[in-house]
Amino acid sequence: MKKKILIISFILFIIFGILIVRKTFNTKEPIKETTGVNVVPTLLDKLKLDSVWCGTFQLIWNDMKNDLVGEDIVFNPQLEIVNNLNKETFTDKMLSDSYYYKVYGLKNLELKKEIEKAIKTKFNETSDILDSFDWSNEALDNQDPLVRRYFFYTMLSREFKFLKAFTKLNNASFNKYTNIKYFGIDNNTKEDVNNNMEVLFYNNNVDFAILINTKSNDEVIFYKNPQGDNFQNIYNNMLIQTKNYNGTKYFSKYDTFKAPYISLNIKKEYSELANKKYKTKEGEGEIYKALQTIKFTLDEKGGKIKSEAAIDANTSLSAQTGREFSVNNTFALFLREKGQEKPYFAALINDITKFQ
Repeated sequence: MKKKILIISFILFIIFGILIVRKTFNTKEPIKETTGVNVVPTLLDKLKLDSVWCGTFQLIWNDMKNDLVGEDIVFNPQLEIVNNLNKETFTDKMLSDSYYYKVYGLKNLELKKEIEKAIKTKFNETSDILDSFDWSNEALDNQDPLVRRYFFYTMLSREFKFLKAFTKLNNASFNKYTNIKYFGIDNNTKEDVNNNMEVLFYNNNVDFAILINTKSNDEVIFYKNPQGDNFQNIYNNMLIQTKNYNGTKYFSKYDTFKAPYISLNIKKEYSELANKKYKTKEGEGEIYKALQTIKFTLDEKGGKIKSEAAIDANTSLSAQTGREFSVNNTFALFLREKGQEKPYFAALINDITKFQ
């Protein structure tokens, strides 16, 4: 009995040790799934109180519109978000190549493997959405020669560090919510952390915009009291106020700064785009499925963002009557040397039995 107790105790000790080691070395905890946040596909879509946008979905829409369809995509009836997507308010010209990877092609397992290898090589990342699409043989095999099934994919991945780490501040309230985690600058923060900051404008403590510099080309901007019904209007209004601001843009030792920690993990399926057909120059197309994910974290040291988007769609040629080349009635036959003007043999055949 004592021997069994010792063995059980030893096993429990080993398990407990493994859990301690995992907790010590596995510092990257998964981000919990976010709920109650609206994802908009473009900068032009009307916003709810809690909304997010990332340019990944717009990038693959641009490719589908310009390279596959060749014109604006139109449903019947047309959707407002499709009109907004067609306007291409964000393109790959607005982002350095190091920020993203995108590709499209005929949907097959080779393309899936190509994507997985590319994002691992470029970003050391794996995909959160590829397996959400149907890659079975039944889905990929298409015997209709007039139909082509395409897959559009992009990933954006960035990690940035602030010039200097901010101070972890005491938990405080945010609107009606309490015990919210914050970072920033207070009386205990080293003065060189102020170099992170650039004041865009400051009207008062409820109406301002401030920019945080990083060690990379990334800039983090907080705009309090934003004005506008979509992200493009909000951003433009911020630029106008920044341009018109004549106050001090230097962040002094008397200034303070406080911002909440951010953790976002959201997956959006654009069901309003699925199973709808649209006209193309040569026939019609259909979107089977459209997905986007956004993961974003921000703390006192910096931040990380990863976003994917994919569209599974097809395009088909209009049905046409095939031409029949059947020589089964009176015909003429010529033999001619290539490049010569006239034939060297000719025949007019009506009764084929005379020639067989």
